[in-house]
Amino acid sequence: MLYSQLFGKTSKTAPADADCVNARLLTQAGFISKQMAGVYNYLPLGLRVLNKIQNIVREEMNAVGGNEILMPTLTQEENYVKTGRDQDSGFGSIFFRTEGENGSKLVLNPSHEEIVTPLVQKYIFSYRDLPQCVYQVQNKFRNEPRAKSGLLRGREFNMKDMYSFHTTEDDMNKYYEEVKKAYMKVYARLGIGDMTHLTYASGGVFSKYSHEFQTLSDIGEDTIYVCEKCHVAVNKEIIEEQNQCPECGNQDLVEKKSVEVGNIFKLRAKYSSAFKFNFLDEDGQEKPVEMACYGIGPSRLMGVLTEIFHDDKGIIWPEAVAPFAVHLVALGKDETAYTEAAKLYNELQKKGVSVLYDDRREVSAGAKFADSDLIGIPTRLVISPKTLEQGSVEIKKRNEKDYQLIKTAEIGKIF
Repeated sequence: MLYSQLFGKTSKTAPADADCVNARLLTQAGFISKQMAGVYNYLPLGLRVLNKIQNIVREEMNAVGGNEILMPTLTQEENYVKTGRDQDSGFGSIFFRTEGENGSKLVLNPSHEEIVTPLVQKYIFSYRDLPQCVYQVQNKFRNEPRAKSGLLRGREFNMKDMYSFHTTEDDMNKYYEEVKKAYMKVYARLGIGDMTHLTYASGGVFSKYSHEFQTLSDIGEDTIYVCEKCHVAVNKEIIEEQNQCPECGNQDLVEKKSVEVGNIFKLRAKYSSAFKFNFLDEDGQEKPVEMACYGIGPSRLMGVLTEIFHDDKGIIWPEAVAPFAVHLVALGKDETAYTEAAKLYNELQKKGVSVLYDDRREVSAGAKFADSDLIGIPTRLVISPKTLEQGSVEIKKRNEKDYQLIKTAEIGKIF
């Protein structure tokens, strides 16, 4: 990508209403643009990051047998009436409601249990059709009374929601454990595995516990108590009833601030019963389908990564999700630097290396470096009259202070 053709530019000034690091940096760096409170446009750089996060999540869900589908954003409110969630003060109050033709009551889906259950029901008849697991990556809508913290708490946000269907509770429990491991693989690939804890939380009406995945961060709204022996944690909301590590019994738990980056629930038969979703077992007996659900928010993860990986100059993207692998910068007024940079740009692209090439002639070196630091691409290559005199290219990692000169002929061996 040529910087001169990139839609969305950097800004030296932070938006006046940015209330957190991710809202400020992602906007200044040209990744997102605020539409209204809790709703953002994703510009080309931001969409590249979001897509990479989504694809990491997809790969790990596919690895545990998930089938990707896409369900509608809009549905009839009567589905929520069947499950009683339309009247739930903690859930029904955040619906975006509208009317369709002939006054039909419609909802922009805040979640998809009420859509996926009758959908899967159409294809499941006996125990031979189970287990089954489907997921989607799609936007959700929740009329949050306090949309804030940039991408961390929005009214429209991107979500991967997966749902599994089983013949028995034991089978559901086994798969649930597989997904726990898959989630931790996602966080490890994003560079936050060591700071993310499987966290025991209230299971509400579903089960004794649900499980959250909490990443340590000072900006987090949650308080967790970490067992440093097991790497698991307990959410503050249940610490009085579970004041020790639920896995090893350790009572020396450490209080930490954290932000939720995923959650999973054992739904049991709550939704299958509401929709009369049963199957015939091996003896021909009708039984309710056991269910579980698994949520993770790619857009929220994008905000969390920005909160964690940044300095006073800008974002420092982990390589796995950076919009480009290389930020190539040509300096000076001498056209030779731009000619050589263009050659390197084409060479790297042929190798499959994604490159953002700052080909702007009218911009100073200082401004180009400031933009590069703000955008946060992992590796910066600089070609200038000075480097050309030495037959070299300057290379610098975004997360390192020092740079080094590499002979031009050697660059191809690095990538």
